[in-house]
Amino acid sequence: MTPEELQAARDRVVPDVLAGGLRVLFCGINPSLMSAATGHHFAHPGNRFWPVLHRSGFTPRRLRPAEQGELPVFGLGITNVVARATARADELSTKEYVEGGRALEAKVRRAGPRWLAVVGVTAYRAAFGERRARIGPQERTVGGARVWVLPNPSGLNAHWTVETMADEYARLRAAVEQETPR
Repeated sequence: MTPEELQAARDRVVPDVLAGGLRVLFCGINPSLMSAATGHHFAHPGNRFWPVLHRSGFTPRRLRPAEQGELPVFGLGITNVVARATARADELSTKEYVEGGRALEAKVRRAGPRWLAVVGVTAYRAAFGERRARIGPQERTVGGARVWVLPNPSGLNAHWTVETMADEYARLRAAVEQETPR
């Protein structure tokens, strides 16, 4: 991708990967310019979402971003707190996070996943006013779904390695598998 192609993707929306009966709806902060340019979630080469999803046992093999349409077969989907693409998450306003949280709640209510997995504690805090939220399961529900906050898989999140992220994602997977289907 050229810098011009990436800049042309600013403010675009990447369509959700949704289906009825999902076990987990993963929710990113907002699409990167690379995701918006390709139309695929977590498309930046430095993003660790796809390897972590596989290592944690959610998928039987490592999917490529272009294979995101296969996720519903595994009971998984993807959306974002804020729909518009930016180069960095710090370009988003508090108002956008709050409005995105409201829209996400309505989307989850319509789609009905059992779990909402927000990938980024800062985004979860901003969208839902949960200032003390930590990584892991949350007390609240969103749109009727249980909530688990996961580490942001961005390559910029140096506090977490692929292995430590995969361990946390696997904790969610274990909780999902222990749960009785609705």
